[in-house]
Amino acid sequence: MAAHFPSPSGGDDDEALPVLSEINVTPLVDVMLVLLIVFMVAAPLMVGGVPVNLPRTTAPRVAQETPDPVVVTLDGAGRISLREEELAEGDLAARLAPVAQAAPDTVVYLRADGAIPYRRVVEVMGDIAATGFGRVSLLAENARPPQPR
Repeated sequence: MAAHFPSPSGGDDDEALPVLSEINVTPLVDVMLVLLIVFMVAAPLMVGGVPVNLPRTTAPRVAQETPDPVVVTLDGAGRISLREEELAEGDLAARLAPVAQAAPDTVVYLRADGAIPYRRVVEVMGDIAATGFGRVSLLAENARPPQPR
């Protein structure tokens, strides 16, 4: 955007003012500051969540994809089991690695007791993901539907 101003004498002579070719950045700065404030206000709302009780759900059951699924169980005492076999601490990765190499697209179902701290559940999920599985699903118990009165 350029502007040409005539000389004070009214004529078009060689002493005309130079062409102004500056961009007015004030509206751009105003818009950027508004966007910054919007994101500063919205970011904590996206990080914080509503407290939920994960062990129970009213969602319908998902059909199993395989007849012999990989199920990892974390019981109330913190013991880990693979299918029905209890594992020692640290053996989970060694036991899952061959299965992950053979079929990395297999879904691993994690059953965790509701009394287990969330940190422990995430640690077990991390151990499962470290073996090469890309899909881990948490299993929950179906809540009973409300009884009509």
